[in-house]
Amino acid sequence: MTLHPEIAAFLATRPAPPEGPLDPAALRAADEAHVAPPGERLPLHAVEDMTAMTPAGGVPVRVYTPAESERHGLLVYFHGGAFFLGSLDTHDHVARSLAKETGLKVVSAGYRLAPEAAFPAGLDDCCAVVRWAAGDGSGLDWDGTTLAVAGDSSGGTLAAAVAARAHDDGFDRITHQILYYPSLDLDFDADRYPSLRENAVGYGLETAGLKPFNAFYLDSGADPADPLVSPVKRADLTGLPPALVVTAEHDPMRDEGELYGARLRDAGVPATVSRYAGAGHGFVQHFSWIPEYHRVFEETAAFLGRRRTGGEGTP
Repeated sequence: MTLHPEIAAFLATRPAPPEGPLDPAALRAADEAHVAPPGERLPLHAVEDMTAMTPAGGVPVRVYTPAESERHGLLVYFHGGAFFLGSLDTHDHVARSLAKETGLKVVSAGYRLAPEAAFPAGLDDCCAVVRWAAGDGSGLDWDGTTLAVAGDSSGGTLAAAVAARAHDDGFDRITHQILYYPSLDLDFDADRYPSLRENAVGYGLETAGLKPFNAFYLDSGADPADPLVSPVKRADLTGLPPALVVTAEHDPMRDEGELYGARLRDAGVPATVSRYAGAGHGFVQHFSWIPEYHRVFEETAAFLGRRRTGGEGTP
């Protein structure tokens, strides 16, 4: 399938990227400029900004409650942005849709970003927020059932790394991992995956841009050979939580996500790989208003064993 016409039309209007080194402040400001005003956002029962008090320090979180209940299943979400972009606001609509479609209380983590915070500060924050959310002190009223981690792009990388680190540390409460077009191999060797060549140019995110966009993270001390940086390099995937790996047909990083799903299955981990035809990298954040791509939230709910009824998810 060719690139979806709505996506192709949008890409045709984008100006050429500015020449010279990437400017994190300017790129962050551009991202924030597209955030919808509060009055135009998907309404939920409650949305609350909080601070997760963790051993890693205070981490800002935004908690989305889809319906009134004494106890809740939880989904902890990590936004994308190549480890230096993105915020609670830029991905607010993703978290709201996840809460609505799954019926779970969603905790979006405002983890520290490169280059200001060196590796593994962001990963430490994500791990700490998961443990905080599951603890009695958080006040989130976890019901002891579903505790999912999810993320898009670099947030998917973090979700996979959080699940792996939790397993290694004996924290066995994470029940699912949901990875939307994750970047799982940060050495970006174009010879490793056909998708890095097939989708190199013309689909939004381009292969030549991967190294500079991730340089802030890698230059801060993230070693691409470290499985917590490149989860596909983890030797033993046994015992990890069941996974939903969502990929995009025209994403340069498509194949590393699909390889990870295959390796999970080989290791005995239930894993579903779902490729979205006509989509490019970032479609959950930027194009989930298109009906065929909005179904990613319905697929996520089904993976979690939940079905929405009258605005609430039910097991």
